[in-house]
Amino acid sequence: MAIGKSIIRKEAWDKVTGRAKYTNDFKEQGMLHAALVTSPYAHARILSLDARRALAVHGVHAVVTGEGLPLTGEDMRDRPPIAVDKVRYYGEVVAVVVADTLAQAEQAARLVRVVYEPLPAVGSPREALKEGAPLLHEHLDRYEKNKTTHPEPGTNVAHRTKIRKGNIEQGFAESDVIVETSVSFAPSDHIAMETRCATAEIWPDGTIHISASSQSPFMIKKLLHTYFGEETGKVIVHTPLVGGAYGGKAPVQLELLAYLASKAVGGRKVSVWNSREHDMVTSPVHIGLEATVKIGATKEGLFKAMEILFLFDGGAYSDKAIDVSRAAAVDCTGPYHVENVFCDSLCVYTNRPYATPFRSFGHCEQAFAVERAIDELARTLQLDPWDVRRKNAIRPGHTTPTQVRLTKSNVGNISACLDRLRELMRWDEWQRVEVDAYTVRAKGISSGWKTSTIDTDASSGVILTFNSDGSVNVISGVVEIGTGTKTVLAQIVAERLKMDVDCVHVKMDIDTQTTPEHWKTVASRGTFMAGRAALAAADDAIRQLKDIAACVLRASPDDLEVGFGRVFLRDDPAIFLLIKDIAYGYKFPNGNAIGGQVIGRGHYILRHLTPLDPETGAGKPGPEWGVCAEGVEIEFNRRDYTYRIVKAYAVIDAGKVLNPKAALGQAMGAMSMGLSFASREGFLFDNEQRVLNPQLRTYRPIRFGEHPEYIVEFVETPQIDAPYGARGIGEHGLIGMPAALANALSLAAGVPLNELPLVPELIWRTQKGDSYGSV
Repeated sequence: MAIGKSIIRKEAWDKVTGRAKYTNDFKEQGMLHAALVTSPYAHARILSLDARRALAVHGVHAVVTGEGLPLTGEDMRDRPPIAVDKVRYYGEVVAVVVADTLAQAEQAARLVRVVYEPLPAVGSPREALKEGAPLLHEHLDRYEKNKTTHPEPGTNVAHRTKIRKGNIEQGFAESDVIVETSVSFAPSDHIAMETRCATAEIWPDGTIHISASSQSPFMIKKLLHTYFGEETGKVIVHTPLVGGAYGGKAPVQLELLAYLASKAVGGRKVSVWNSREHDMVTSPVHIGLEATVKIGATKEGLFKAMEILFLFDGGAYSDKAIDVSRAAAVDCTGPYHVENVFCDSLCVYTNRPYATPFRSFGHCEQAFAVERAIDELARTLQLDPWDVRRKNAIRPGHTTPTQVRLTKSNVGNISACLDRLRELMRWDEWQRVEVDAYTVRAKGISSGWKTSTIDTDASSGVILTFNSDGSVNVISGVVEIGTGTKTVLAQIVAERLKMDVDCVHVKMDIDTQTTPEHWKTVASRGTFMAGRAALAAADDAIRQLKDIAACVLRASPDDLEVGFGRVFLRDDPAIFLLIKDIAYGYKFPNGNAIGGQVIGRGHYILRHLTPLDPETGAGKPGPEWGVCAEGVEIEFNRRDYTYRIVKAYAVIDAGKVLNPKAALGQAMGAMSMGLSFASREGFLFDNEQRVLNPQLRTYRPIRFGEHPEYIVEFVETPQIDAPYGARGIGEHGLIGMPAALANALSLAAGVPLNELPLVPELIWRTQKGDSYGSV
């Protein structure tokens, strides 16, 4: 009834009419405002901090500093919420000023005098690993950490993930050719339309109320307990609609500052809101990478071995960068069958803004490195890049780099994706053609896959309640961040209850006191986990409805069906009760009543997941592997090194498409992000590791009117344990875009382009070599 239909989003009307409310839209009389004092240095000692002039400003209530605060961090507690003694990145918070108005707070923030002693700044992972490099965390061995985090004290390595599969020496010995490719790109930004913001208020009874633009409201609750010892039952987090996130709102940062600010002013409500500049450099960013991939293959192009080194630029603090580096490692080979794998993936400290998840969680980064190496291998062997990928495509029966055996259910069909991509792109007709003296057209392709490196006990809950007209309310802890997941949940419930989706209402905002918990709205897990919980809740409601109806109709519950607003006899549908007449219990003509309010309850917890073995990487990090094949067609001008992206293609194995238009929108949006990141996004740093382009005037993503034609199709290989077979696809449109663009441009320009972003100057410098400096 609802699955497979393009249902309009449940929150669409509010959004297009401007009625939708976001965190910073909730203002009230007497609310205080905070301004951040941030460091102008990337690495420096704090010698003194004088806030006396700031405190004298009219309307200022407090200046909060980092003295005496605990360290924070999910995998490893290495980050002070407010810097104390030392700053480690440009833009790091050193004080928070709280005042009656934002203008007063900002005025006072400019009067806080901080004296710094600059220290040498580390600007890249390779530099950070050099002998004698400055140590960012001298006491790395003292930090609290979880059991799966492996820092290397005395170095700048926050964590190392090892993948060891097969015999790498034997694999290279059996190879006819070995190619080695190195790639790199600097950190960049998520650029969500809504900047990060939070408010906090502490009531007289000690209850802490936090509102936040967050992907992780339940994690905020948990971490306030972990860091500050607050009772979890007294922490209530509210999250309304979120105006974009892309992983950047998964970590907890401003929420801690809002809490500390409220505590400093006697519990009054305080708002912390990022300006665009603070959102780009003070809050966590998209991770950078330096990587080397070595592939050994036969002369026919069959992979025999892969040796991979990922050096992830975690920035000043490990935060979620450790998880990102781990996620890239578990899928390090891409969707290819490789028996012999040796991979080290390091999360490295540098004096750059600290990193956090970005849409695809390490996989577009991993794919860029591996897919560039595959194109170089194909060029060396003079083989078709498509053929090389197709003959090495991973299949059921093969094992992943972490040695999980794949089945038809837990891995998508990458071969079918590649086959359809070849048809859509008309790959066999041409791959490079010279249009005129200066213009070259070229095509590039790539493949990608992703599992969700997720907590092994991650869970999700859903509650269903009925209204007096028989309609249903869905309450889920999934945050609506623009993905339309809550509309899909409505479709899942409508399908199970055999009712019109318009009769299924969804609670959009989250209140951790009344909403069942959902681990985090990340990793394309919303539809899978909350969908399973929603199905369980619907089945629970169906059981209750049947039990009540069985008493009234004098029939076994096994003989009853629920659907179309009724509970009826399976063999005689003319005998029925309306759901609205029994959803709150049934009242007999004599006044007696039975049953009671029907409340469907469902939950789902991931199963059979394990941590990785620290020496081999063996383990099951996620429930399934989604796959995609992608391509780009470009038009390159050899005279001025500019180019135009003409078409972008994506073929994604969706398992089962639950909402076709929503799926297309998610894929195209992800493709746009991938192309923007690949072609023009990235922070520029000076020699002292200060960010030079922290505004949208100088950091320029793809604008309207600059987009290519997006062509998207879906392959359907159902995942047996997923709701109606659906696989998560919110990230897959991005995974292969950077590599596909680089492959197309490398073919067009005739030089290997292994650095992002792919700006004309980079192509020019690569062609001309070291004889020319930067313009």
